[in-house]
Amino acid sequence: MLLNPSGERNRMVDSGANGTRSVGHRHRRGPRARGRPARSGEPGRRGVTVAGPLVVHELPESVRRPVMLLAFSGWNDAAEAATTAARFLAGAWGARKFAEIDPEEFFHFGLTRPHVRFRAGSESEREIVWPATEFSIAQSPGLPRDVIIGVAPEPHLRWKTYCATILELGQRCHVSLVLTLGALLAGVPHTRPVRLVGGASDPELAARLGLRPTKYEGPTGIVGVLGAACREQGVPTASLWANVPHYVAGIENPKAALALVERVLGFVSATVDLSELTDATRQFEESLREVVAQNGKIAAYVKRLEASEAAEEGAGPEAGELPPAADLMAEIEQFLRQQRPD
Repeated sequence: MLLNPSGERNRMVDSGANGTRSVGHRHRRGPRARGRPARSGEPGRRGVTVAGPLVVHELPESVRRPVMLLAFSGWNDAAEAATTAARFLAGAWGARKFAEIDPEEFFHFGLTRPHVRFRAGSESEREIVWPATEFSIAQSPGLPRDVIIGVAPEPHLRWKTYCATILELGQRCHVSLVLTLGALLAGVPHTRPVRLVGGASDPELAARLGLRPTKYEGPTGIVGVLGAACREQGVPTASLWANVPHYVAGIENPKAALALVERVLGFVSATVDLSELTDATRQFEESLREVVAQNGKIAAYVKRLEASEAAEEGAGPEAGELPPAADLMAEIEQFLRQQRPD
């Protein structure tokens, strides 16, 4: 039995791989005050620790300078490149779930709705699947250090508390670095290598990640807020962002995900089988080549982006020169839908 942030007891039923979890509620007030752990333990001890919204099922054993790798769907995840990269690495490294953050305090369920589904093995009994922030740890012998991977929808509420909860887990697991992944829409052509930008808490870390600094100022997401929280707490942090062509924003971009994965692998000095992502990238590029070959307007626009990059790297055309993105996206997405098998 688990104790949720409001003091109600919950029963964990099942947990999915897509940042959701299923829970059955029993509306009975628990005996412990909110924020007080129901059960605690040192790394390697089994059991459940509940401290406020943080639920730790088992602290990992003998951690080796863990890196916490995080990606959030939504505003920070253009073309789903960041979450695709994080999930790919979790699967490739055989990461196992060990902790989560209860969604009750942080999500507006009218905006990110829970799902209902049949329970495994039943055609009559249903369960609710809630948005979740889940953490898995990879401790593969092939990794020189452990990696804790968290994937979640971007929360709607109480971002400061949410970030503090993540940092609490990091402290319990002796995390040495918080590395966030993101993807942004940019005036870049799909025909060029993916441009990676970002920032880090110190220049040496930025150099090791090969980060190109960004001068962006404006609205930010949970990734930016978490980075600021890490700096305030003295936790080393870096953020790695892939530039995604704005005219293919509505399509999953495996090329951008692959670029993020390769940069993370280089940083942690690890290798994995990339064939799944490379095959998806090849198909993605072939489909876009067909689109460009059949549509003069899109072809002309891509050439302008290429010329702009050649003249001044990273400049892109001015905003006033961009054709309506919705028009380009609609044409490209329609073509790609026609190429998919039924």
